[in-house]
Amino acid sequence: MNIMNTRLSSEDRERIRQSLQQKYSKVAESPEGKFRYPVGRSGLEGQKYDLEILKALPEEVLSAYCGVGNPFLLGPVHEGESVLDIGCGAGVDTLVAALMVGPQGRVAGVDVIPEMLRRARENLARTTIENVEFQEASAENLPYPGESFDVVISNGALNLVTDKMSALSEAFRVLKPGGRFMMADQVLVSDAPVDTRSMVESWAR
Repeated sequence: MNIMNTRLSSEDRERIRQSLQQKYSKVAESPEGKFRYPVGRSGLEGQKYDLEILKALPEEVLSAYCGVGNPFLLGPVHEGESVLDIGCGAGVDTLVAALMVGPQGRVAGVDVIPEMLRRARENLARTTIENVEFQEASAENLPYPGESFDVVISNGALNLVTDKMSALSEAFRVLKPGGRFMMADQVLVSDAPVDTRSMVESWAR
């Protein structure tokens, strides 16, 4: 079964949406104990985030990190650039990007889970960063015109999207010519579930 091309019914999509909502509303409170890999500061340090940038963010912000990797290792983010964080969650990577682009740049984060966006805005309020906005939006339908961003980042989000081809198309649509798409995510290395029901039930695990 090719998960990229699997056709999901509207009922399947709703079950996935509900399971993601249930899990990530709890993650918004704290990611501790909800993943099989390090989160918070230990996760950031283990993924080799820039320690000088981490020093500029409050511990309450760092504790919300639950990314699967470090998209910033894939290339530079320059001062004055515009960055979009797809599936921004609690906004840790969004804020890291904002520090990289500086006050002349701009950063936007989008997510579909209201509780995660609320945590992201709370994290933003804990800083003095002013060049960040958060919006509730799906990766499959980004609320921005084409060629809006120099860099698109995503960390552990695309694997949760039901229509991955649409999400990828949207990411490249909003990139400026010569822009960079820097993604960290989980990859299935074993056989996919043999039936759609099993796949839907395990989607958010």
